[in-house]
Amino acid sequence: MHPWIKRTLYGLFGASILVGGLSGCGHHRHEYGMGMSDTERAEFRGKMVERVASKLDLNADQKQRLGVLADKLQEQRAALVGKTTDPRAEVQALVAGGKFDRSRAQSLVAEKTAALNSKSPEMIAAMADFFDSLTPAQQTKVREALQGRHGWWRRG
Repeated sequence: MHPWIKRTLYGLFGASILVGGLSGCGHHRHEYGMGMSDTERAEFRGKMVERVASKLDLNADQKQRLGVLADKLQEQRAALVGKTTDPRAEVQALVAGGKFDRSRAQSLVAEKTAALNSKSPEMIAAMADFFDSLTPAQQTKVREALQGRHGWWRRG
C-alpha cells in the first residue's frame, strides 16, 4: 500500500474518533445542566422532583419541601457559577500569559468560597426540613439510594 493512502486512512480514522468523542462529551455536558436554558433547567427540575416523589411515595407537604430543596440547590449552583457564562474561559485566562495568574486564581477561589458560605445555611435547612418530614421507611429508601444499593438516583 502506498504511504499516502496509509496516512489518509489514519487521518480519517483519527478524525472520526475525534468527532465521536466530542459528540459524546457534548451530550454529557447538556445532561448535567451545562448549557441549558432556564426553561430547560426548570423542566428538568420538575421531572427530577416528580421522579423522586414517585420513588418515595411523597405526600403533598413532602413534595413541597422537596421542591424548596430543589430551588435551594439551584440557587447554590447559580451562586457557584456566578455571572460567568463560560467557566472554562476563566480557567484558560489563568494560563493565557507567560506565567500562571496566581492572584486571579486566588480571587476565583475566594468568590466561590463566598458563594458557598452565603447559600449553604439555606440549603442545609431545606435539606434538613425535607429529610425530617420523611417517614422512617422513606428515610431508609434515601439511605439505601445514597449507599448505591439501588440505581434510581442514576440516569438510565
